[in-house]
Amino acid sequence: MGRKSSAKAQSRPTTPGEPPQAPRRSSTPLLAIAVAAVLIAGVFAVTRSGGESVSQPVESAAQAAQTPAAPAAPPQWAALGPHPQENLPPLPFQSFAPPRPPQVVQAAYRFAAEHPEILSYVPCFCGCERAGHQGNEDCFVKGRNAKGDVTEWDPHGLDCAVCLDVATEAMQMHRSGANVRDIRAAIEKKWTSPSAGHTHTPPPPAK
Repeated sequence: MGRKSSAKAQSRPTTPGEPPQAPRRSSTPLLAIAVAAVLIAGVFAVTRSGGESVSQPVESAAQAAQTPAAPAAPPQWAALGPHPQENLPPLPFQSFAPPRPPQVVQAAYRFAAEHPEILSYVPCFCGCERAGHQGNEDCFVKGRNAKGDVTEWDPHGLDCAVCLDVATEAMQMHRSGANVRDIRAAIEKKWTSPSAGHTHTPPPPAK
């Protein structure tokens, strides 16, 4: 009896004709909706920001891939002109047969040694630019002394048919009287293809 009287005393009495008072609504659902909205907006902002930060390096890489590499500076040995050398070092030994006859291999190496003014301006198309080669001359000659004499061969040309064929064709055109610009143009016309790489060889001088 005591508890019921207490509950009645706390409730507001209604007067005749007055509508009953609606119960108070809790603010908890509204607060939860507001928090959820803030969280969703934050996740969207972070996701968008992360997507933009990831896409920028990809776009930069794509732009860099479309930008052609600048040709390297002409090697110092190209200014020597024809450089006959009586005593050439022996060719590196290899246990398997080269892709071209031995006399063709020897002629290509000698031509590279004695004519840096030609092969330094002739590209190679075997993919050796990945090894740092600048032109077809690098496929055969690895080191020269201060006078320009060959001191060390590059063994790459021994087992590469492309290197040997490019050097042989350049040698034949040179012997027929073609200048270095004509040799370069003919080699590029024959060997350039969308699927083949090539060295970033500097262009030959204008004269």
